[in-house]
Amino acid sequence: MRALLLSAGLGTRLRPVTDHVPKCLVPINGRPLLSYWLGLLIGAGVKKVLINTHYLPEAVNDYIDRSGYSDFITTVFEEKLLGTAGTLLKNRRFFEDGPVMLIHADNLSKFDMPAFMQTYDRRPAGADMTMMTFMTDSPETCGIVELDEQGIVRAFHEKVSHPPGRLANAAVYILSPAVIEYIASLGKEAVDFSTEVLPHYLGRINTFHNAVYHRDIGTVDSLERAQREYPLVESRLNDSRVR
Repeated sequence: MRALLLSAGLGTRLRPVTDHVPKCLVPINGRPLLSYWLGLLIGAGVKKVLINTHYLPEAVNDYIDRSGYSDFITTVFEEKLLGTAGTLLKNRRFFEDGPVMLIHADNLSKFDMPAFMQTYDRRPAGADMTMMTFMTDSPETCGIVELDEQGIVRAFHEKVSHPPGRLANAAVYILSPAVIEYIASLGKEAVDFSTEVLPHYLGRINTFHNAVYHRDIGTVDSLERAQREYPLVESRLNDSRVR
């Protein structure tokens, strides 16, 4: 399995933090967001990671060179942003017709990566992707999902007032090669994953629930909350290992 870490965003909602730092390198307790993801991926045996860049690409490339992970990483510069699905399509050769883990690098997440991959491997017949879910404390700002008894997504509620629950799409996926084939069939260079791809797969998305930690670092407030929360998560996990 190969992975795409989306790292090209402008981070406008995080200004002034992102005035001189790309969003994927915003630090949580001194460690860049990208570092957390690379540790999870490579620790789980994902040895080929594609990172797209656009805003402050030199800073991202410099971090990768110093990270210790550079042997596992390929970067691609997007002069024009293509949308999540457009980036997948543009780089389809990198994925060699195999499954792709699709990750937005501006999230901070802690979960069992091998279990996520196993959930994809054991997906029901006809399911072409696996979506990570989490329980959000701000459902009106997220994509809320409804599942059937098999954990298949049956409905989306994207950033609506009074959504029916708190179970949210974490925007972390594993995609079968059929998904990129579908994107190619649209005949467009720039394609939005949330509005042009996900609705097509309604009823064919199984889910993996992240019950450990997940937060979208999209605003200064969410960044400050993650700075407070994440050390407690790691401390709790360390305590459970000792026991």
